[in-house]
Formats: sequence, C-alpha cells, structure tokens
Amino acid sequence: MHSTTDTARPGGIRSTLRRGEAWLDAKGKWAWITLMILGFVINPLVGLAVLAYLIWGKQMFARSCGQRRQHHQDHAWDRQALRNAPTTGNRAFDSYKAEALRRLEEEQAAFEAFLQRLRTSKDKIEFDSFMEDRARTAVAGGATDAGAGPEAGTRPGEY
Repeated sequence: MHSTTDTARPGGIRSTLRRGEAWLDAKGKWAWITLMILGFVINPLVGLAVLAYLIWGKQMFARSCGQRRQHHQDHAWDRQALRNAPTTGNRAFDSYKAEALRRLEEEQAAFEAFLQRLRTSKDKIEFDSFMEDRARTAVAGGATDAGAGPEAGTRPGEY
C-alpha cells in the first residue's frame, strides 16, 4: 500500500508550468513577450517554443472570431450578474441602478428589433427590385424573340 505525506508537492511539472503560466498571465502580454525574447537570447529553440505557444495558444489572438461569438453571450451573463449584484446599502442608488439597467435593456431590445426590421425591409426592397428587373427583361426579351423563329433545317434544341 502506498501512502502520501503532506510534505510531498502535489502535481509535478504540469502544476509548475500551470503556475508559471498563471503568473505570466497576471503580469500581462509584455511578460510573455519578454519571456519570448529571453528565450531567443538563451536558446533560439526555447524562443521558438514560446512563440509557437503564443501563436497557437491563448495569448496572441485572445480576441479571435470564435471568441467574439462567445463574447456576445458573455454580455447577457454580465447583465444578469449586474442585476443580481449585492446591494450597496443605499436603497435610493440601488433602485436607481435597477431602473437604469431595466431601461437600458429595453432600449437595447428595441434597437435590436429596429435593426432587424431595417435589414428585413432592405432585403425586401432589393428582392422586389430584382423581380421587377427580371420581369422587364423577360418582357423585353419576349418581344425580340417573338419575331425570331427557328432556322430552317434545324431540329429543336440545336443552334
């Protein structure tokens, strides 16, 4: 049977790397860039490894397209968190904050509905214009094709 002691460090190398990553994240992007430069100075392979991690990891492109979609969903959670935030103790301010948040959410919903109606009407106008142009060309094309019949000696479908 194996036993562990409280003096043994849990986690090993992965835990150490995660703590180092968390420390660099707390310091910001400049800490990562400094680490990359120092890595190139010490050993170019270390610098390349840090650069690869920055590019393909979470650091370099922290605001990529995939995260923008998620960011939109995060705003809804943030509004919920603001609405359910603990009170400040000042009832007048808390009621004002709740009313302002409610009003802003209503205005945002109304604005998004307006934008959707605007897009729909623009699409409808473009579609109606396309259909009118198509009808005009069909009528104009039908008038010019009416006088032109198939040539003598040709079968239907031949040119």
